[in-house]
Amino acid sequence: MNRDQKLSPGRIAAHILLFAMAVVVLTPLVWLVAATTKGKNDQFHYTFFAPTITAQNFLDLFKKTEVLQRNIWNSTFLASITVLVQLFFSSLAGFSLAKYEFKGKKPITILMLATLMIPGQLTMAPLFELLHRLGLVDTYLGLIIPGAVSVFGIFLFRQSISQVPDELLQAARMDGCSEFGIYWNVVMPVSRPMTGAFCLISFMGTWNSFLWPQIILHNRELFTLPIALSQMVGVYSQEYGMLMAGTLIAVLPVFILFLVLQKEFVAGLTAGAVKG
Repeated sequence: MNRDQKLSPGRIAAHILLFAMAVVVLTPLVWLVAATTKGKNDQFHYTFFAPTITAQNFLDLFKKTEVLQRNIWNSTFLASITVLVQLFFSSLAGFSLAKYEFKGKKPITILMLATLMIPGQLTMAPLFELLHRLGLVDTYLGLIIPGAVSVFGIFLFRQSISQVPDELLQAARMDGCSEFGIYWNVVMPVSRPMTGAFCLISFMGTWNSFLWPQIILHNRELFTLPIALSQMVGVYSQEYGMLMAGTLIAVLPVFILFLVLQKEFVAGLTAGAVKG
C-alpha cells in the first residue's frame, strides 16, 4: 500500500468518523469514572473531574453497605456457573443439530427458533409458579436451572460447528473415539472462537440480569450486585457518589472480560455468521 492510498480522503473520513463514534461511546464511561472521584459538594458543580479527587465514595460504599462484598460474590458465582452450564448444554445441542440427522430435526429446529420470538416477560408468571411448586424460590437453583440452556447459544454453535469438516469427525471415529469424545476433544477445540464469544455474551446477560433475580430472590444475603445497587436508591436523599462507585464496580468485570476475549468475540461472531 503506497502513501497516496494511506492518505486517501475516504480513509481520512473513515478515521474521523470512527474517532467521533469512539468519543460518543466513551464519554458516559469517562463521566462515570469522574463521578466516583468527586465529593458530595462537587457532584453537580463539575461536568467531569473536579479539582479535588477523592476515593471516599469507594470507602463509604464498602463501609455503609455491609453485605456488598457478598453481593459481588453472588453475582460472580451465578454468572460463572450459568456460563459453564449454558456453554455445555448449548454447545452439545448445537453439535447435535449440526452433525447428526434424526427424525423430527427440522420441526424441532423451527420450534426452537419460534421460542426466540416469545418475550421473556410472558413466561415469568408461569415459571415463577413452577419454581414455587418445586421449592426453588429464593434459591440459586431457581436462577440457574431456567437459564441452563440458551436457544440463541445453540444456534450460534450450530453455525460454527457446521464449518467443521465431516472428514475430521470420521477420522476420529476410525481411531476409536466415542461420540462424546469427538465433541469434547475435536469439535470444542476447533470451536474456540465461538466459545469465547458465547461466554462473553452469556456472562454479560447473567451479570446484568435484574428483573428475574429480583423476583426470585428475597433474602438480602442472596441478592446479586444489580439488586444491591437498586436498594441504594434512597427515598428522601441519595448518595450519588456511592451509587456511581457501585455502578463502576458492576461495569468493570464485563469491561475486563471483553478486553480479554475481544479477539475470540469478533472471530466467533464472524464464524457464526457464515451459512452452514
